[in-house]
Amino acid sequence: MSNKVIHAIYNDDDVLMDAVKQTRAAHHHIEEVYTPFPVHGLDKAMGLAPTRIAIASFLYGLVGLSVATTMMRFIMIVDWPQDIGGKPSFSYIDNMPAFVPIMFEMTVFFAAHLMVITFYMRSKLWPFKKAENPDVRTTDDHFLMEVGVHGNEDDMVSFFKSTGAVEVKVIEKH
Repeated sequence: MSNKVIHAIYNDDDVLMDAVKQTRAAHHHIEEVYTPFPVHGLDKAMGLAPTRIAIASFLYGLVGLSVATTMMRFIMIVDWPQDIGGKPSFSYIDNMPAFVPIMFEMTVFFAAHLMVITFYMRSKLWPFKKAENPDVRTTDDHFLMEVGVHGNEDDMVSFFKSTGAVEVKVIEKH
């Protein structure tokens, strides 16, 4: 069985957005869209599900807050209590106002770093990974929409040319 895809190349993001909407309306399956910069609203136009990274970020922030609280309690109350500026370190609650900046910073630190790690793992962006970009022009100034071929190939090519594509190629995908 042949696994063919159409690469429709556009040189304007507004034309690309209209083409994505027309392609979805024509019930063609968009495999991927390659862009040189983020295009606002493209995910909704493609029909992609909303991301859950905000939930992950909140959970990572809670982990950071827990680590900060545990660390400060152990260091300042249990392991090495000190009388700093007349404030005895007998309980965590009494000294919590002084610990708020540390709790905030650790929350942000954990959320940010774990979100980046999650993003790279989810996107499968490993160190030294070979680029999967099908056309080098999409890193500069062109946009590429990859659509699976089903039905009449010639009709699909003419459809994409009518959407404003500057170039349409049929590729055999491995």
